[in-house]
Amino acid sequence: MKFNYVACIILLLFFSRARAQPYLLKSTDSGKNFQLKIYYGTEGKGAFVQYVGQKGIIPLRIRTMDIKKNNENNISTVYYRWDELIDGKITGNYSLSETSRNISGAVYKRAKDGKIFNLEQTAGGSPDNRQEDRLFINHILITFSHHENTALTFTYQDGHKETLQLESFDNPQQIRRSHIADYNFDGYDDVGFSIPDAGMGVYRTFTIFLYDPGSKRFKKLKEPASNNANCIGFCDVTIDKKNRLLSTSCRGGARWWSEIYRFDKANKLIWVRSKKE
Repeated sequence: MKFNYVACIILLLFFSRARAQPYLLKSTDSGKNFQLKIYYGTEGKGAFVQYVGQKGIIPLRIRTMDIKKNNENNISTVYYRWDELIDGKITGNYSLSETSRNISGAVYKRAKDGKIFNLEQTAGGSPDNRQEDRLFINHILITFSHHENTALTFTYQDGHKETLQLESFDNPQQIRRSHIADYNFDGYDDVGFSIPDAGMGVYRTFTIFLYDPGSKRFKKLKEPASNNANCIGFCDVTIDKKNRLLSTSCRGGARWWSEIYRFDKANKLIWVRSKKE
């Protein structure tokens, strides 16, 4: 297998969320104590906080994400910083670091007076892969599970709820990953979900939903019909932002194949070519 294919898979797995959310944090400063749940997805996108005891959520916009790797133990720490948005205005910012599902250095800074609130992960505050996860993308709340529950719910701004079913697992120990990316290069984030293939589990099959800014809805991306394609379905999806191409990869017999697609002016996915890996 070629190195460039392996590199794509490593990046694909790193910039996805295999872990369930949320993390439960509590204030550590003197004064009024409070707790909050923080949710986030790929590269810190799709983030929001929800204070314990309150129904509403507060959207977060990712400002920076940095990765530092410890060469001694080969473990990476990811540093996030978000802007808090209320009615479209920045009212504060959150920052934290995540290492092996452990949160440290969590801080909230209030914009109006610069006051800093220190936060820490609560005992038992690590996520459970069997609980529901949520993302907030394009003002739409997305609810799903990383495990055997296949329900996917979009809650739209106008109050409409749409519940669909994702593909199920062959093995109950497997994990569903979530992915946030601009798959059709229109400037809006889309969302995808992947599970191991039903065979040997050597690649992941994707279900992708594109955001339509006109209807303000998510719509499932359909695979274009092509008699020339060697892969069936969307497998190990990667995107080439520079050339505005979407690629999938699969194994047929003893050979690996990549399928290259592009979006036309009508936002329709078009097969371009196959290539051997």
